[in-house]
Amino acid sequence: MFIALRPPPPIREILFDLMDGVSAARWQDDEQLHLTLRFVGEVERPQAEDLAVALGHVHLPAAPIVTLAGVGSFGQRGRVDTLWAGVAPAAVLADLHARVERACAQAGLPPERRRYHPHVTVARLARSAGAGPEPGEWLARHAALASEPFALPHLILYRSHLARGGAAYETVARWPLGTGATAAGSHGYDI
Repeated sequence: MFIALRPPPPIREILFDLMDGVSAARWQDDEQLHLTLRFVGEVERPQAEDLAVALGHVHLPAAPIVTLAGVGSFGQRGRVDTLWAGVAPAAVLADLHARVERACAQAGLPPERRRYHPHVTVARLARSAGAGPEPGEWLARHAALASEPFALPHLILYRSHLARGGAAYETVARWPLGTGATAAGSHGYDI
């Protein structure tokens, strides 16, 4: 399971326009484009239900308004394994991440140890591809990525299913963020 925000269709179209130029990349499909707030992992049903209840109490004064801002990569030992689009401003997302982290703690999950870095993954690379020149060329070509501001109006709890073609994501629950949001959204989960 993981907790994320979903960019609106026009932003996902911008992200699709980035998806070329790295031959060994596994580009994300529409269903996979999201901004992760917290990876949860495998949990038993009672803890998943506790998490859903705790997430139903996460509220903000307004839905986060953000922009796409540049691109980057993650990797190890000089090998790129992930290409991503950045999301800014980081402060509003860091605040939401902290609120989600508190909800996870209430559900008994261990704290996240990695530093939070807001991004939308656009590709995963095979081991052989990450050391070649294509990822660097892709990063240079899309370095100036920017978008108009857009809202992220819902907090979403996803379940991931691994398949041959990659991960498939299923929405377990969705809660509105911002003014007028209520805990009633927490009752719409299917764990």
